Parts: sequence; C-alpha cells; structure tokens
Amino acid sequence: MRYGFDIGGTKIEMAAYDDRLNQVFCQRVSTPTGDYQQFLSCVKTLVAQADLTLHTRGSIGIGLPGVTDPISRKQLSVNVPCITGHCLAEDLANTLDRPVAIENDCRCFALSEASTEQTQRHDIVFGVILGTGAGGGLVLHKHLHKGKNGLAGEWGHIPISAQLVQRYDLPLFSCSCGLTGCFERYVSGRGFMALAQHFRHSATSVPELLTDYRQGDPLAERLVGMYIDILASALASLQLMLDVDAFVLGGGVSNMPELYRLLPQAMRAWLFPSSQPAAILSPVFGDSSGVRGAALLEQHTY
Repeated sequence: MRYGFDIGGTKIEMAAYDDRLNQVFCQRVSTPTGDYQQFLSCVKTLVAQADLTLHTRGSIGIGLPGVTDPISRKQLSVNVPCITGHCLAEDLANTLDRPVAIENDCRCFALSEASTEQTQRHDIVFGVILGTGAGGGLVLHKHLHKGKNGLAGEWGHIPISAQLVQRYDLPLFSCSCGLTGCFERYVSGRGFMALAQHFRHSATSVPELLTDYRQGDPLAERLVGMYIDILASALASLQLMLDVDAFVLGGGVSNMPELYRLLPQAMRAWLFPSSQPAAILSPVFGDSSGVRGAALLEQHTY
C-alpha cells in the first residue's frame, strides 16, 4: 500500500493507493504551520489512522511547496514555515518508524501525470505548473529526475530571450529567486497580470483579462498573443534541450483552453522547421495529482 501526502499552507491531504493505483482511503485536515512538533504529530496521527483502517503499513511519500537543501537536507518552505530549517524526512522517518520520501509538489504533479494512460507511450514527460509561480518536473521513462543539485525541472527560472524583450518591448522584471527576467515573472498567473499592468490593461485578474480577450478587446488580444509566444518559447527551448514527448500543464492558468489550441503552432516558430512540437496535454488527475504523485515517489525517483 502506498500513502501519499499533499501538504500545503492551508490543508494536508493524505490518500492511500493499492498496487493498481486505485485510491482506497483519503483524509484531509488543516495544516499546523506554526509549530513543528504539532506538525509531526499531525502526520503521525494520519498515518496511524490509515494503518489501522487498512490493516497495513504503507510506504510514505510527501509532496510540499519549497525546497530541500541537497547538502544539509533541511527544508525551506514559505507556505509551511514551521518546517523550515528542519530535516523533515529524517524526523518523520524516526517518528513513523519507516522511510519517508519528500519532494516538491510540482514534481509530484509531473510524476503522477507521467503515470497515466494518456502518457503511457511517452518516454519523456515534462509537467509544467502555471499557477502563482511557474515550476515543473522532468520524468524520464516513468522515473522522476531531480539531478545532482535537485534543480531539474526549474524551468521558471530560465531567463527569457533577448528576442522576446525586443519584439514586445518587455520590461526586465526582477525575480524573488535573485535572478532577473525569469520566465516565471511573465508566464505565471502573477506574471500574466504584471504584463497586463505594465501595458495598462484595466483587468485585475486573469479570468477578467480572458473575458475581455474573448470579447475582442484589442489590448487583451495583444496580451494573450504575447503570453502565448513567451510560453511557447520556453516550452520549445525545453524541447530543444530534452526532446520532450509531451508537456502536461497544471496550475490555475492551465485551465485556459486557448493554451492547448494555440501553443503547438506558436512553438513551431521556436523549433527547427522539420521538428514537430511536443504534445500539449491537460492533466488527467488535476488537483489530485499532487497526492497521487507523492504516493509514487519511493519507487519512481532518481
């Protein structure tokens, strides 16, 4: 039995899966974000309840926002501040008396979506999160690839090209990561709205901007075209580097149906003339992919 945890700043979702990845148990509680011992106790209680209900001892994978320092193994998480500075995997393993695998929630999404019927024939799958930020995960032959420094999949912090800056007279936004001009600052939900504000559109949210676009507002049409081109250049760059078979989109902006229609053609302008754009796919499991991917971590990560 596999247990997956999707831990965010508001709630913890825990689910159990059988060998065929059928969900057989699920529970949700509020996340204790302010006290580390309370956080450990909360996870322990959820695991104990699952063990008791299912008459088993499941393997444990955890997906959460933030990063794990590759040397110290300590966590850094803005959304769950109480775990910052702690070796969470080690502490939970001691608390639960079993190994614990921990990974960024974006990578859990990628691993889950690379393990579906939709992607079963694709060897190289890239999960692309377009939400508050822009992140992702690289899955090679059904295994999550992290790399030596745990940086694989951090496409959101690659800088946009000079060609894009010149074409659209784009500002060079500073990023919270310390770099400048990161794709995240243009293609995340916040980035999309930063572009709208810079070019003086009155929309205060992505849905409002898209409504104006669908009603034929000229500036909204220009902004959406700009956004599609910027995102297409990012995905095409990943395809040139990795020869990706399929991109699976997640996060709030991925609910924009125009992406799946417009991106493949827009990517062609950034690829070799003989190259076919990778498939652009919507997620099969959506918001449930995080917990499902976490359950897969133990046997599908390198």
